[in-house]
Amino acid sequence: MTHRSPRLNHWIIFLAVLFMLFGFGPGAGSVLAAEKIIKIGTIFPLTGPVATAGQRCQAAVQTAVEIINNKHPEIKVPLAKRAGILNGYKIVLVHADSQGKPDVGKSEAERLLNQEGVWALIGSYNSSVSKPASFVAERMKRIFMCGASSSAALTQRDMNYFFRLAPTDKTESIEFVDVLKWMNKTKKANVKTIGIIYENSEFGKHAAEEAKMAAAAGGFKVVADVPFSPGATNLNSEVQTLKKSNPDALFGAVLGADYSLLVRTMKQMAWLPNIAINYCSGYQDPVITKQLAGDADFFMGSTAYSPQFASLMPAVAAVEKIFKTKTGGVPFDGDSIQEAVAMLVLAQAIEKAGSLDPDKVAKTLYANTWDSPLSLGGKVAFVKGGQNIKAQSIVTQLQGGQYKRIYPEEMADTKIIFPMKPWGKR
Repeated sequence: MTHRSPRLNHWIIFLAVLFMLFGFGPGAGSVLAAEKIIKIGTIFPLTGPVATAGQRCQAAVQTAVEIINNKHPEIKVPLAKRAGILNGYKIVLVHADSQGKPDVGKSEAERLLNQEGVWALIGSYNSSVSKPASFVAERMKRIFMCGASSSAALTQRDMNYFFRLAPTDKTESIEFVDVLKWMNKTKKANVKTIGIIYENSEFGKHAAEEAKMAAAAGGFKVVADVPFSPGATNLNSEVQTLKKSNPDALFGAVLGADYSLLVRTMKQMAWLPNIAINYCSGYQDPVITKQLAGDADFFMGSTAYSPQFASLMPAVAAVEKIFKTKTGGVPFDGDSIQEAVAMLVLAQAIEKAGSLDPDKVAKTLYANTWDSPLSLGGKVAFVKGGQNIKAQSIVTQLQGGQYKRIYPEEMADTKIIFPMKPWGKR
């Protein structure tokens, strides 16, 4: 048996107390009590084919943290009127670049949690990255806030620490089919067939499956099922397949630069369906819309936010002013604003829990409905699996480069242009 002197025992006790005070005890993660800092990791595609979208998502989280850490009485969102949370704790972000690759996202999640010691993660835009990265967080019992990834499968994994803010591709698929049924009923559109083009990824494959199920339930026939590799150099054969099948409606699960390439290839081949409805950010991306100019017009898609929603979401303007300073003047889009919401809701939950115990904060996230002026519905509430059941979007159509609200009718501000104007008549 080893004997210690009383003085040595006193030193051991003293050091143990120091470790606890400075946040190095079990489960402390990135909480540094002496400095009152909470480290949060972000994982977004900062390089690669959807880098501009990822960079805006990162800027959105930075914007939310600026509001949380400092007093902003002019901003009408929770926590804006005080500086910090939990009596003065400030949030410090540690960023990672997933490159849009699942294996990189997974390794970056491990690095952020194990080496950087972050308390929680926010990300990852790409569903294919959010899936493995969030498994890492779940294994370590750390919260993962997912703003924009839309794969319905992400919230069907019975996880305890995963929370997703955005609508899913399942709800959007049902909404898209509802639009077609509405068009047939009110506009005599006579839409009967659907084509689907999608990236061969977690997001794209699940969106396509949900589209097929929604189409079948709505009585529509899928006549074209066209996958492609993300980051494609050309989509000639894929668009040729669509043109040959000539569906009445096209559902697109196409992100970033791939979306731009799709539209340009459709123009090159002088083909358009009567109606084209798109999931996610390719369509929503204001930078891509500006680049495509008139070629972007008359396409449609689900949209959680655009500057044209200002009358529906008045609190966004003051937040967007800060966001634009980080993006060279580019406004929020539906994906980036969800990442800001993710950070703001997480901060509210920490404050309400009065604790930095991840279990307590996770239970608090589930137990409450959160005020969220940056969300279309104004509220956030999570159900088992982590899905926000208050998530909403509006189907819009680009007209003159503006996202015009089309459906549901009670939220519309413009009439739909149907069929899409042919390329030669624009």
